[in-house]
Amino acid sequence: MATMAAIVAPFSFSSLLYSSPSSQTSCSFIQRPRFSFSCRASLSSPPQHGGPTGFMDFPYVSAPHKALMVDLVSTVESRLGSLLNPCSLPPDVQSYQNETGTAHAALHLRSGVQSSQIDFILGSWLHCELPSGGALNITSLSAYLNSSTDAPNLLVELIQSTPTSIVLILDLPHRKELVLNPEYLKTFYEDTQLDQHRQHLQKLSEVTPYFSSSLYIRSVVSPTAILVRIETEQLEEMIETHVTPIAKQVLKTWLDVCAFGERVVGESDRVYLKKRDEMSKKKTIEIDLGSSLPRLFGEETAKRVLEALREVF
Repeated sequence: MATMAAIVAPFSFSSLLYSSPSSQTSCSFIQRPRFSFSCRASLSSPPQHGGPTGFMDFPYVSAPHKALMVDLVSTVESRLGSLLNPCSLPPDVQSYQNETGTAHAALHLRSGVQSSQIDFILGSWLHCELPSGGALNITSLSAYLNSSTDAPNLLVELIQSTPTSIVLILDLPHRKELVLNPEYLKTFYEDTQLDQHRQHLQKLSEVTPYFSSSLYIRSVVSPTAILVRIETEQLEEMIETHVTPIAKQVLKTWLDVCAFGERVVGESDRVYLKKRDEMSKKKTIEIDLGSSLPRLFGEETAKRVLEALREVF
């Protein structure tokens, strides 16, 4: 889902990207529903140093946006600690760009140790210059659990195309049929009061619902999913005041209730979960990233990145 993440791929490609025969030197092939591209300037100045840009640098987004992502990633890695293996992605997969330097990306992937409930965590950022003179910046953090638990996964994604507009996707995507499992709905979505966060944002005049063009995305998000567009001249203040505290609270809920929650999963359910998770990952790799990465970064780089991801996915 956007991808990138259980429901989406690392850069939300399922909901935002669609091909057009355009070149690999810009993001002109990206479908940008309801975004305005009369940008006054790029969202952030490019890095001034000449060395490689790492995942935790988040070099193209505003200070509050970067602070939020760094805090979320740091919290996940701190809480999960020894349950995670070190990132083993090759350096040229952890950070890469296209030949013209108009598109940059970084990946951070850590698999869970065999004895844990963690399948892997995946973080990413994408920066792409637009023909209009603006830029598209996507930052995301996803966490996937394995079949030893049926608890929801985690998805956090911020998609910005102008200095005054950002799309926020924040969800704990369910991994069981909610109608057939009312206890699951109650445990993870009602008792945790996750919907209060969506309700809070919905009351703000700067916030409107965001509807993905992908029916697949709409079918896999949870009933409490936050999919909104925020449009305001005070976007940085909005991120600090509203988005950051809500994202931190949703992450805390996922860590406390899902990542460290104890669930009894029978053998038949494990088989179902494994099959469902594998289908989701396959869609991410083959449909989302497989079609978009070559257009954005070229065949050679795309092949290198996809091969590295397939070893974990």
